[in-house]
Amino acid sequence: MRISFLLHNAYHIGGTIRTTFTLAQVLAERHEVEIVSVFRHRDEPVLGLPSGVTLRHLVDLRKDSRDYDGAHPDLSRPARVFPRGDGRWKQYSALTDARIGAHLASVEADVVVSTRPGLNVHLARQTRRGPVLVGQEHLTLDGHTYRLRREIAHRYAVLDAVTTVTEADARSYRTRLRLPGVRIDAVPNSVPAPGLPPADPASKIVVAAGRLTPVKRYDVLVEAFAEVAAARPDWKLWIYGEGDQGGNTRPALTRQIEKLGLGENVFLMGMANPMEPEWAKGSIAAVTSRRESFGMTLVEAMRCGLPVVSTDCPYGPREIVEDGVDGRLVPVDDAAAVARALLELIEDDELRAKTARAALSASERFDPARIAARHEEIWSELVARGASGRAHGPLSEARHRAVGTVVDAVYELKRRVGVLVRRFR
Repeated sequence: MRISFLLHNAYHIGGTIRTTFTLAQVLAERHEVEIVSVFRHRDEPVLGLPSGVTLRHLVDLRKDSRDYDGAHPDLSRPARVFPRGDGRWKQYSALTDARIGAHLASVEADVVVSTRPGLNVHLARQTRRGPVLVGQEHLTLDGHTYRLRREIAHRYAVLDAVTTVTEADARSYRTRLRLPGVRIDAVPNSVPAPGLPPADPASKIVVAAGRLTPVKRYDVLVEAFAEVAAARPDWKLWIYGEGDQGGNTRPALTRQIEKLGLGENVFLMGMANPMEPEWAKGSIAAVTSRRESFGMTLVEAMRCGLPVVSTDCPYGPREIVEDGVDGRLVPVDDAAAVARALLELIEDDELRAKTARAALSASERFDPARIAARHEEIWSELVARGASGRAHGPLSEARHRAVGTVVDAVYELKRRVGVLVRRFR
């Protein structure tokens, strides 16, 4: 098969980029694979180019490039195709509308895969007839704004398939959106086996990693570790990552650590890439998020042989961690429960080693070869079905596109009315 992925920015770093690169590299062993990045802001991808994969871009934001698009007049004009409900909307423009549209109108592939809601809308609206159209959802339906949910309810109807990273989210798409004829499957993200020995259960380090943002609730983890340190002062907590403005930033966490007297126990380690060697230095991983669309860090830690203490937040963790077997699931925002779960593993060396072995074994189901095979199975069935087997023909596509156009017009009218009301108050 010829497979074309459409990414927001393949030259940056993030979970969607990492899992797309991993999947593309495995698929390239048997198929012709390209990754098309909407934006390019640096010469080389942070994660390196997957072997056997072609990488190209549509909008060049490198100021020293002869093809620099930063001065293009359409870059400052608002996007009309990329939906306003997608959180990346302000980064898109009339220029990206045109460049993405030109790419999708001429793409030569058997399967075209887009990787975020806004790009899935582009896929539905602008791709030429012929390729199988697959929209990947790396977030969750509940995490989308009301406006975005309304739009994708119309736009996704002309896709061949939508894949989510959890079965819970797939159920949401099946039951809450009317998408007759659209195949909806859950396919988790993949994580390769690290090229280093498993973590040593004897280590006295708890490791956490991710952006320092409010949703990750690192303040809950630090509060929990105050109880851990009181009982076992020989244990340390290492938190990796940098963050955004708002709560749970480095300064806020630093103040909390100082206030609780944890300066000898809790350390903010900054960014680490790759993260695998850092996971392997610990013996327990901790995740205290309020929500996780999947939970890449859980799988990454387990692949390194660490049991995970995680909040039982919606979607990802409960499909990754088996409570009491390869980790522990605790209530969201409950520092005392986090502390109890950590101390249960810390105080029992045999239990910690046993759950570590179970975590390493369970994580093999996320191996890239297994996940790639699942994608191949879905796409091959859709390609074999062909255009004649699709539930939506040209007339159906035209109807859905017309409805989407009306929805766009209504929201644009509401936006303009809102602007006028604010202006004359």
